Parts: sequence; C-alpha cells; structure tokens
Amino acid sequence: MGSAVGLCSVWGVGNAWPEHLIHFVDFEGSTVSGILEYGVVSLRGCEIVAARGRICRAVGRVRAEDAALHGLDAASTEAYAPFADDFEVFAGLRESGPLAAHFANAENTLLKAVWPYARNSPDFSRNDVAPVPTWGPWIDTGRLYPQALGAGAPAKLGEIIAAEGLQAQLDSLALTVCPPERRRYHAALYDALAGALILTRLAVLPGWGDKSLRWLFEQSTLDAVRRENLRQEELF
Repeated sequence: MGSAVGLCSVWGVGNAWPEHLIHFVDFEGSTVSGILEYGVVSLRGCEIVAARGRICRAVGRVRAEDAALHGLDAASTEAYAPFADDFEVFAGLRESGPLAAHFANAENTLLKAVWPYARNSPDFSRNDVAPVPTWGPWIDTGRLYPQALGAGAPAKLGEIIAAEGLQAQLDSLALTVCPPERRRYHAALYDALAGALILTRLAVLPGWGDKSLRWLFEQSTLDAVRRENLRQEELF
C-alpha cells in the first residue's frame, strides 16, 4: 500500500497501545498442508500503514473440506514458493512490532511449525529486558472482543464485523488491499483486514484505547499465571 488509510481518530495519550506498530496476521492452511496463504495488515494509530500477503505452495496433503473452505488446494498453489521462503519477512515484522491474530493460538501453532523461533526481538510486553527469540506474546482479538463487549458477544470474524456495522468498510478497503478473487472470508489478507478493523474498533471504546501495550497483552491471555505476571509488571 502507498499512503496510510485512517480508520479512527488518533488521540494523544502518551504510550497507549494504539500508538504502537502492530501486525495483524492471518493464515490459511494446516499443520499437514502447511500454510497455503498469509495476509498481514500493519496498523499504527488506527491507520493501515502496510498490507501484504501471498499464496504459498502446499507442503503436504490439503484436505477436501479445507479446500472447500478457503478455496486453495495443492494444484492451485503449485506455482508459488513455499511459506518457508519468507522467514525474513516474518522475522522483520516481529522485530518491528507485536503480532496480532483472531484466536492467535492457531496462527502461533502454524508459524512455529515452520520456524520454532524468531530472531532475537523485543519483548513488547516488558520494558528494558533482553531480546527474546519468540513469536509472541500475541495480541488476540478473539480473547479481547468478548471482554470488551461482554457475555453474548459474537466470536467469528464475520459475525463481529456484521455486529459492528463494518462490512461495507471492510469491502471498500478490500478493493485496494486484496486480490479480486480473494475478497472474501477465509482468504488470508481479507481476514487479516477484518481483524485489523476489529482492533481499531476496540481502540475507540471507553477504557480501552488509553491503556498500555502490556495491558493489552494481559487481556489477550487466558493463562492465569501469565496474566498475573503481566499485571504485576504493569504495577511496578
């Protein structure tokens, strides 16, 4: 993308999490087939500052039910380089900002199946610590959205986009970001764009957009021990 695309007003709140560069990631594929497509939408200050993605060659069997969902099979990906060729892309992303996903465990599992470790990169959940060779911690809209909206909040990307009245905006942005044949749910860049819109929606909710990045990591995990550790670090 060329110029940044603004999605909401930017506020002067010091070191609040929306002011950080965040890379929203989505993968299509499985640990058997490998990653068949990736999409990454980079945000800062509620603006899309970059977007990229591509189809990747299958490295294993693509189940028929998966192909029916995302529209990719071994034959349609054969002409493309495998995902493993893009280590420099993802290592560079991880060095520059935290990764985000919708129910991030799936993306983290697929990423680590290819590269168990990143390059030494900042731990954006903590200050003044040595770099770490991990892909996380992740920002997880699948965990964040129901906390922000309460019991009964939808969970799937498409349901959240519809509930928030963001479908028209998503489709408009997809015209400039996504390939024509991949402007739909279960296409990686389209889903990454949808997730990025959800994150910008959270940024404008009262009590959410003025918090720290560490606080956002805390809300993104269900691990009680890790959440408490992050909370204590935030206090001290």
